Amino acid sequence: MSKQQGFTLIELVTVIIILGILAAFAVPRFINLTSSARAATIDGLSGSIKAASALAHAAYIVKDGSGTAAAPTAITMDGATVSLTFGYPSATSTGIAAALQDVDSFQHASGKFWLKGDGAAAPADCQVTYAAPSTAGEPPTITVKDNCGA
Repeated sequence: MSKQQGFTLIELVTVIIILGILAAFAVPRFINLTSSARAATIDGLSGSIKAASALAHAAYIVKDGSGTAAAPTAITMDGATVSLTFGYPSATSTGIAAALQDVDSFQHASGKFWLKGDGAAAPADCQVTYAAPSTAGEPPTITVKDNCGA
């Protein structure tokens, strides 16, 4: 008597068909996770911008937050010079981008930050916008667009 070794062709084809069906259901879910991950990254960046702005403002208050003409127009955070507008980081690369310090994963210009790289969503739909205050005593405006499903 000989023992059967291995699988028959019908068993192998059946397994391949089952794997194909499972893949057909799984792939759309993975595509959806990509846009969710982009939106989560943008939301995380928004939190980082809020924290960096608050830390810069706290350093401004400690240095001289009296609001007088001698109030500082720049502070130093971890060795980086951060330019200020009414006590908050300016919406420039020497302002909020310098306060963040590590923006290598993002493109930025004039206070707008968006994802860079292959497959990144359109900047207009997936970005964080930072606007420095326009008058003394006002906080900055941070706007999040996290419609990152591209």
